[in-house]
Amino acid sequence: MKVVFWLGSVATTLSLGTSGFAVSSQKYVWKNAKIGGGGGFVPGIVFNAKEKGLAYARTDIGGAYRLNSDDTWTPLLDFADHARWNYWGVDALATDPVDPNRLYLATGMYTNSWDPNYGQILVSGNRGASFNVTKLPFKVGGNMPGRGMGERLAIDPNSNNILYFGARSGNGLWKSTDYGTSWSNVASFPSAGTYVPVPGDTNDYNTDKVGIAWVTFDSTSGSSGRATPRIFVGVANAGSDNVFVSSDAGGTWSAVPGQNNTFLPHKGVLSPSEKVLYISYSNGAGPYDGTSGALYKYNIASGAWTNITPASGSDLYFGLGGLTVDLQKPGTVMVAALNSWWPDGQIFRSTDSGTTWSPLWSWGNYPEMNKYYSYSDSKAPWLGPNYVEINPGTLQIGWMMEALEIDPFDSNHWLYGTGATIYGGRDLLQWDVKHNVSISSLADGIEETAILGLVSPPSGPSLVSAVGDIGGFVHESLTEAPRSSHQNPNWPSTSDIDYAGNKPSYVVRVGTGDSSTGKQVAFSNDYGKTWAQHYGAADNASGGKVAVSADGTIILWKSNTDGVLVSQNQATFGAVSSLPSTTSAIASDKKSNGVFYAASGSNFYLSTDGGKTFTVKGTLGSSTSTFDIAVHPGVTGDVWVSTDKGLFHSPNSGTTFTAISEVSQAWGISLGAPASAGGYPAIYVAANIDGIAYYRSDDQGASWVQINDAAHGFGAASANVVAADSRVYGRVYIGTNGRGIFYGDVDGLTNPITTTSAVVSTTTVATTGPTGTVTEPTPSTTSAVANPWGQCGGLGWSGPVTCTSGFECVVGNTCKRRILVLCLV
Repeated sequence: MKVVFWLGSVATTLSLGTSGFAVSSQKYVWKNAKIGGGGGFVPGIVFNAKEKGLAYARTDIGGAYRLNSDDTWTPLLDFADHARWNYWGVDALATDPVDPNRLYLATGMYTNSWDPNYGQILVSGNRGASFNVTKLPFKVGGNMPGRGMGERLAIDPNSNNILYFGARSGNGLWKSTDYGTSWSNVASFPSAGTYVPVPGDTNDYNTDKVGIAWVTFDSTSGSSGRATPRIFVGVANAGSDNVFVSSDAGGTWSAVPGQNNTFLPHKGVLSPSEKVLYISYSNGAGPYDGTSGALYKYNIASGAWTNITPASGSDLYFGLGGLTVDLQKPGTVMVAALNSWWPDGQIFRSTDSGTTWSPLWSWGNYPEMNKYYSYSDSKAPWLGPNYVEINPGTLQIGWMMEALEIDPFDSNHWLYGTGATIYGGRDLLQWDVKHNVSISSLADGIEETAILGLVSPPSGPSLVSAVGDIGGFVHESLTEAPRSSHQNPNWPSTSDIDYAGNKPSYVVRVGTGDSSTGKQVAFSNDYGKTWAQHYGAADNASGGKVAVSADGTIILWKSNTDGVLVSQNQATFGAVSSLPSTTSAIASDKKSNGVFYAASGSNFYLSTDGGKTFTVKGTLGSSTSTFDIAVHPGVTGDVWVSTDKGLFHSPNSGTTFTAISEVSQAWGISLGAPASAGGYPAIYVAANIDGIAYYRSDDQGASWVQINDAAHGFGAASANVVAADSRVYGRVYIGTNGRGIFYGDVDGLTNPITTTSAVVSTTTVATTGPTGTVTEPTPSTTSAVANPWGQCGGLGWSGPVTCTSGFECVVGNTCKRRILVLCLV
């Protein structure tokens, strides 16, 4: 049962759950905090063959997108929630060449033990506005090796009710005759694929069979209304036949004679006017490997194979992946180096069916490079310098280039995917006229990043992020792409980030690299705009979680490699032997310097000596896994802990905990600006209350409102980061594992509380507990004059607002010394 009521001008829906506990849902407006450049691997781009301007992109962990007329992209799978998180792994995509409204996606994240779920085919009749789901009897690997091969999913261009899907893991070729509603195995197909990237891989990621790589219909072999007779299928086999053909609409199959079986076939693209099948090959499944390869064309009529590989000898140090033909200009073909890691990526173009080639760059007088393009990353300036970088070693063209497409209706329009974005342009024919084209980042709307940490400090920028693969950003604006990622030091991934409560401009971040990428701790005194390396970190320590003390003098680090470590005043990190190796969450007090918290299983730990020693303070019920610790920004010892058994609150540094009875399981949690001046901070949590969703409480957990909706599921709740805005009531940031950062505001809330500090101001009293004396603030009611450097205002402040003589209350609500300025004229 649902009841609609109104809070001011905001509509709210009340849902009575099966337990009888009332959870209301409040409408939020959700947007991406713009990063603007994609941020991750785009393994597939597919244009529709019938309707001009209709195209789609698939990503490995961030779902699928539809191209808009202004070159932006619309996400299609944001509805994926905790139960459907693997929908964001898109292993194949097909857009109907007969009915452009039809779209098919093969989704599933992993085929190994990491994902217990079988895959599915998502079927849309309205270009991805909504989907029906057909479950498959096996797993699909959108984020597995070989995910750039394809497309594995294909629609018969003469009889569009027929589809084929090439499965992984030895599951073979599958067919549907009812528009993807049901599927059956093609028992007559001779090979399910034997190639395994790394047999015996201990992390259980590279040990599965890549399977079938692509399906290509020969549209010239049939007529409309009847099943296409000739179908080609590429299979991940090395050292044995890997391209097969059927001439009787899939009834029987045979290996194509004379084929290359040294490499793996990545793409099979038909040039209908030439009646030629072009095939790109690599000696690895990709997207990271590939040190050699080839490009062949197969003349369907004569059966002749021709090696047209555009590089040879020492110039061929990469596999070949992305492949496309110009349907408007027969004989025009382009192919991309799958992995040219140095000096840059490479793309080749031929207008004579591969007889001769021109590259996107060539060597001049070494080390000079001749680059035949202009470059713009204005939509994602963090990608690098916004000009053509002439020096070798800057991967400006890209890497992991498996997606490469020429618009079938516009020979000037082309797009290609990389490991970080989508590039392309609209003057491709200038390649042939001037041997120079315009390349721009064109991934606006594709927010495909894994967010590992977020902080929203009470001053400075509203958000600072820790991001997988691209490091992270200071988000000066939520609607414009950041100018650059975290630099100096620059690590591929940042695993966590924190700020000092009393000095929020002091920020610490942790990287996930090794000694080859420097020591993995850095600090900043200007909210992350500039950084310095922490030389007290060991070269072999990396990853994990970080917490910085209230004054910024102490760093507690739960590393992935060396256990829990602590450093004071930039000294060498030392082991914290009093915390177990199973410690899963750490946090610092935001007011009392030297107070830290930690949790492992059901035990909650407290340190009052700067993280040197911890003792068990209290217990978290029957919890076996702890996920997050959120600390009241203005009250020492007021902590919230999320676990596999629910949500726990302690007002006394963990001496006692109260379990929030309605919460059966919780993950990310954060405290933000209160609903009213002087009130308790709003609490945001990803939890199971009336189902797994995202909730807010304005009354310390006594009641909750659900803040996400059916269109915004945010993927796996257990993998996401939650950060509340400390200055704007109602605003919360959700960092997802694949769809970037979302921020939400209460719909219709016209006057949210916005302050420079959204914390309850306090003074401290001493209490005695099992571990000694701990300072626990209580609200101040004194009206005396504020002491030098003391607090003199702020939200909820009931203390003095006048500073002692010689001091004045300045921005930040702090009494600072009055400075006399003399102007000499």
